[in-house]
Amino acid sequence: MVLFAVIDIIGNIPIVIDLRKKVGHIQSEKAAIIAGIIMILFLFLGKSILNLIGIDVNSFAVAGAFILFFIALEMILGITLYKEESTNAMTASVFPLAFPLIAGPGSLTTLLSLRAEFEVENIIVAIIANVIFIYIVLKTSSRIERFLGANGINIIRKVFGVVLLAIAVKLFAHNIKVLFN
Repeated sequence: MVLFAVIDIIGNIPIVIDLRKKVGHIQSEKAAIIAGIIMILFLFLGKSILNLIGIDVNSFAVAGAFILFFIALEMILGITLYKEESTNAMTASVFPLAFPLIAGPGSLTTLLSLRAEFEVENIIVAIIANVIFIYIVLKTSSRIERFLGANGINIIRKVFGVVLLAIAVKLFAHNIKVLFN
C-alpha cells in the first residue's frame, strides 16, 4: 500500500490524460513493464549504486522524503513545481510516464526504505501488483476520467496527496533520526 500511495497512478490520471492529449497514443504495456523493470532493478542494485557514489541509504531516503513532500504539495495545492520537457509520441510511454512519473525518485526511495523493513520477495510481489494496477489504470484512463469527472479526480488527487505527505514525514523523521544517531 505504501508503494501504491507513492506511485499514485490514480492521482496522476490528470497528467496521463494531458500527456495522451499532447502525444496521442500511449503504450500502456510498455510504460508499465519498463516502470516495473526499473523498480525491480533499483530494488537489487540501488544500494550498490548509492554506495558506489558514496551516498548511504538514509541520506538518499531523506532526499527522497523531500521529493515526496514536494510532490504531495503539488497534489494538495494544485500547483506545479516540476515542469515537464516537451515529449513526442515515440518516447512518451518511457519518458515521462514510466520514468519519472511511475518509477521516479519517490518510488525508488520508498523501495530502498521498504527493503530495510520487509522481505525482498514481498516487495517484488508488491511491485508486480502495482505494475498490473498501473497497466489497468493506464489502459482505462479515459473511462476513469469520464466516470469520476473533474471533481472526482481532484478529490482523489488531494486525498492521495495527504497520504503521500504523511509518508514523506514518516520517511524523513525515521531516517533523519538514524543519521543523527
